[in-house]
Amino acid sequence: MLLRVPHLLSPAAAAEIRARLAQAEWVDGRVTAGPQSAKVKDNLQLAEDGALARELGQIVLAALERDPLFISAALPRAVYPPLFNRYEAGMGFGAHVDNAIRQVPGAAHRIRTDVSATLFLSPPGDYDGGELVVEDTYGAHAVKLEPGDMVLYPATSLHRVAPVTRGVRLASFLWVQSLVKDDAERTLLHELDRSIAEMGQALPDHPALVRLTATYHNLVRKWTEM
Repeated sequence: MLLRVPHLLSPAAAAEIRARLAQAEWVDGRVTAGPQSAKVKDNLQLAEDGALARELGQIVLAALERDPLFISAALPRAVYPPLFNRYEAGMGFGAHVDNAIRQVPGAAHRIRTDVSATLFLSPPGDYDGGELVVEDTYGAHAVKLEPGDMVLYPATSLHRVAPVTRGVRLASFLWVQSLVKDDAERTLLHELDRSIAEMGQALPDHPALVRLTATYHNLVRKWTEM
């Protein structure tokens, strides 16, 4: 499922993060790449063990916890601490698949990356190129969103970041281990959940709402991994 999560951050919050990142020190983005990804990755990254990355990451995590669309679509069991990257003119990230398992920094546990997410921070007019291109059975989908908007996509997807040809592209990125591992099952649950919500607004007293809600929770119970 390729899904836009609009307004995860307000324009003001995204602008504040951009201002903070403008004063940041950046490192080679290959520090978090696997052996294959490192061959095609050319960007800069905020050091993930730094105070600024942790502080800004908490802002993103708090926004995720408040967003019902993200919760419905990702069904998060664990979220990898958000990272931040910077693409300047000439930089890009070739086709790759994200690592299946990631060690959480400073913790003893790992997470399985079921869902990948990119939170756009720079206005689209500030840079040319830099589209996130996600491939699936229907072809390649180019994504370039407003500041504060996030896109979710299966971590199994082949994807890339098109080279930036002008300006600077700033973004945050993260991974989610979902309670429901299978993307097709997550998609069905998300569609059912949103349909129940819409029906609840249009026909709040319809008796089918109880049966549909029961079906949703019984499917979650059937497919959930704890």
